[in-house]
Order: sequence, then C-alpha cells, then structure tokens
Amino acid sequence: MSETNQLALEWSYLGRLDYRRAMALQEHRRERLRSGEASEALILLEHAHVYTLGRNASRSDILANPDWLRARGVEVVECDRGGQVTYHGPGQLVGYPILDLSPDRRDLRRYVRDLQEVLVRVLAEVGLSAESKSQSPEIGVWVKGRKIASLGVHVSRWITTHGFALNVNTDLSYFSSIVPCGLQGVEMTSISQLTGRTMPLEDLADLCVRHLAEVFHRRPLAVSPDRLMR
Repeated sequence: MSETNQLALEWSYLGRLDYRRAMALQEHRRERLRSGEASEALILLEHAHVYTLGRNASRSDILANPDWLRARGVEVVECDRGGQVTYHGPGQLVGYPILDLSPDRRDLRRYVRDLQEVLVRVLAEVGLSAESKSQSPEIGVWVKGRKIASLGVHVSRWITTHGFALNVNTDLSYFSSIVPCGLQGVEMTSISQLTGRTMPLEDLADLCVRHLAEVFHRRPLAVSPDRLMR
C-alpha cells in the first residue's frame, strides 16, 4: 500500500496525564472516530502512580494496604481493558492506539500480536533482543525472562482503546506491591535497568510511532497535544 493511500494516524506525546482523564480522552476520541469526525490516533504519555484493575482483576492482587497507598499517592482505578492488575507511573511510556480494525483486521489475537511486534522492534532499536508471549496470563514482551512491557486492550465494535505500557525508566519497586498481571513471582525489568541508560520518553515515543505506523500500514501525522486533547 502506498503512503498516499494509507490512513492518517494522528499522534502526540502528552507528557504526564491523570489516568482517569486519559480514559475519558480515549473514549471521546473513539466516539469521534466512530462518527467520522476524527481520524485514528495514537496517544502517548506517562501517568502518575496508579494501579489499574482490568476486567479479570481481583482486588486481592493489590498487596499494599490503604495506608501504604495513601502515603505514596498511589491511586487504584478500575477500567474496562482486558487483563488483571498492573502499575503505571513516571518513567513508563504508555501508548493508547485508537484504531478501527474494520474491515480487514478484525482479529483480536492478531491485534495483540501486532502491538507486541511494535514493541519488539522498538526494543531492538535500543539494543535489546525481546520476545513476545501470546498466552494468557503471560501476554506481553519479555527480555531474558523478565517482563518489560504489558498489554491490555479493549475493543468496542472493532475500535480499540487502552494498549501497552513499556518500562523505560520506571521505578520497578512499585510492582512488588501487586501481583502483576496475575503472575506470581514475575520479575519486571526496564530499558534503563538493562542498558544502564536513562532515556527520554519522547525518544521512545518517536520509535513507537514509526514502528506502529509500519506494522499497521498507517501514515503518522504529528499534532500538538492540545489538538489531540481537544
């Protein structure tokens, strides 16, 4: 498919955004895409400390008590993505693709595999050899037996929300207070831990845009954060 025939994918890196506000933004963009008022989008950002519970989550997978959560300013939010409990926080790049999988990509498993392929390619750019796992509860991207990226998606009439979280400069200690994705004893890792380098999230965002556009055959169009959030 030539670039001129590819669908436009608006994208922007929004910096740090409250999780509930990001959910509302995704839902609003999804409805605008469904009505034909907006193009597809890739929302890239980081969150303040938050534990999110997907549709298959159990509160018992949050090991920290309320006093611990309050002292560290960690919010707990239920959401409609797939999966169980995970952590989002500073230094983690979160990507929310708002894509219409109709008519030719209406395959949820394929969509998850494609997102994983994007992240495997991004990690290769920073010198890390990663592998994807497609069987629940190990869905995600792994390096040397440690999990570096989590995926949790929602699809409504084949339009996607939620997406992926890539540990870049993340404080991994926050994962010790949950059972990440329901995986007892899982070891989390990050790009900075594996490479010894702190990397700007904006640089990783650029890589994610490029590789997602290649995998999904979209034409990326950078827009201002204000435009994406309007």
